[in-house]
Amino acid sequence: MTSVWESLTIDAEDPARLGRWWAEALGYQVVQERPDGVEIRGAAPRTPAIVFVPVADGKTARNRLHLDLRPEDQEAEVERLVDMGARHVDVGRDDPGWTMLADPEGNEFRVLRQRDLAG
Repeated sequence: MTSVWESLTIDAEDPARLGRWWAEALGYQVVQERPDGVEIRGAAPRTPAIVFVPVADGKTARNRLHLDLRPEDQEAEVERLVDMGARHVDVGRDDPGWTMLADPEGNEFRVLRQRDLAG
């Protein structure tokens, strides 16, 4: 027997704002917004939800878990996300295959370059 990935939960100082930001970034929809959290989902029925829940304290350390995004055009996507409020972050590792950004509350995520299908 195995489990099905239902959702990823992210602590947030402002769940509504951060949930809407990630919904726009990923092309997801806000499917539920309540005082105890905001849930966003993609259009595909088996797409895991991302749930943002309120916490009193701000982020104090590097994430132990992060999302990797793989757009068709890495450079254009990084520019779009920065224009939306993301910022470049230095986590002490440089790699030409990805750019590390942080969302408006400082949660790190990577924007990967397009996968090389030739090799």
